[in-house]
Amino acid sequence: MRPPPAPSVRAALDEARRLLAAGPREAGLAPPGAPAGWIFDNADLLWPGMRVLDVAAGSGRHARLFAAAGWPVTAIDRDAGRLAALATEAALRHWPLATTVRDLETGAADLGDAAWDLIVVTHYLHRPLMPAIVRALAPGGVLLYETFTTAQAARGKPTNPAFLLTPGELPRLVAPLVVERQREGDVDGRMVASVVARKLSAREPA
Repeated sequence: MRPPPAPSVRAALDEARRLLAAGPREAGLAPPGAPAGWIFDNADLLWPGMRVLDVAAGSGRHARLFAAAGWPVTAIDRDAGRLAALATEAALRHWPLATTVRDLETGAADLGDAAWDLIVVTHYLHRPLMPAIVRALAPGGVLLYETFTTAQAARGKPTNPAFLLTPGELPRLVAPLVVERQREGDVDGRMVASVVARKLSAREPA
């Protein structure tokens, strides 16, 4: 069950972002990319210490953010090299961060059963993975999802329809999660769709 809202979450994430941007950086480690603004826009729906899964984490821009704030994070991606660099940084900084190398598009994906309070997915779309994402959320858990729509193809990559959402698709795709907030359109020069969706707890009416 979700704890009461914590006003300190946005401040904690802002501070973690500031520390990551400021460095210092250890030799041989690439600087982190900027976390998605959608996370900060919806920090009021999160609570401290959520168990976080960063799906298709890449270089770990979101895993780094939550780990730097002290939240337990697992980053999953098929790129072993990127995850090795992320694990190295986590060890140096004593972050509560684990990594899992896995190709999420091969075989039956298993992300756990009610294992995560927060799942973050950005700039990644593999539609057959969605049931595993829904199953992996704990009751009351939150999914933050943002990726490109078909309108992005006119502006540049990606252009493959398999990686692009059709208009209005994302809220339907995350069902039966309850969509708390959504948007679709031009965000910082990219055509994206975004949702914050929540899994109902056993006590809540559907």
